[in-house]
Amino acid sequence: MILTGSRKIASKARRGILLFFFLISTARTFSTRLYGQPAPPAMRLYAIDCGRLDYPNMDGFSDTNDYAGQTGSLVVPCFLVRHGNDWMLWDTGVGDRIAALANGEVKQDARFSLKRTLASQLAAIGLTPDSIRYVALSHLHSDHSGNIGLFPHAVFLIGAAELPWARSLPTPEGVEAPLIAPLDHAKIEAFDKDRDVFGDGTVRILKAPGHTPGHCMLLLKLPKAGPILITGDLFHQRRSLKEHLVPRVNTSRADTLASMNRFEGLVKATGARAIIPHERQDFQSLPAFPGFLE
Repeated sequence: MILTGSRKIASKARRGILLFFFLISTARTFSTRLYGQPAPPAMRLYAIDCGRLDYPNMDGFSDTNDYAGQTGSLVVPCFLVRHGNDWMLWDTGVGDRIAALANGEVKQDARFSLKRTLASQLAAIGLTPDSIRYVALSHLHSDHSGNIGLFPHAVFLIGAAELPWARSLPTPEGVEAPLIAPLDHAKIEAFDKDRDVFGDGTVRILKAPGHTPGHCMLLLKLPKAGPILITGDLFHQRRSLKEHLVPRVNTSRADTLASMNRFEGLVKATGARAIIPHERQDFQSLPAFPGFLE
């Protein structure tokens, strides 16, 4: 078969295109075989100051009177997780309205205070509330649910047992009905089992009931920093962890102790660094915002 000049050019072009796609496919196969799976998405963990709680009497933090008559203060962080192009917020703090109150607000046997709003801290790294795809809540006590209304377009990830309990009457101790009311119109994905948020094992919400019925922990696998286990309110201080102290407000002592056992097993199995959110030394051990772990 004799090809004309134009046909020869077209034939060479087709062969060139086929060769290009062959090389691309070969390179991908070679890369996968040589290096394994494609590189995981970029990840970051930010710890944000979302308030402070000052207690004239910490007695409620142990049902065996270990804190009777002692004063104390707890930090209230929020944790911001970047996963590729997605953002997830873990807990929402005491509520931005508290920042406008010079002396904070006294309620639930504590003084709630806030120096800087969550919204302004998000803005400092170029985010708005609408930038947040997921808002995950360890539980619905008011120091964790204060800014739910700030995220009307987010998907809320909540333990399945948590919301019915928080909405029950009379309102459970530690819950404020107005703060959780925005959930009536929110997108909610409730889960009965552990939740792998992005499906790749890097951001997992783990059931840890006892403090509340739907209470959860957060396990992260950061590329450089390694595994981080954020305990929620399973523990409030390092002493709580060491002595397995159970607060009086907890809904189940047995579930709390079982969750503590699960926590210890997870730390042993994964080698995770444990972060107790309300413990000042744990919060201060993390990079100061807008610094981050990755």
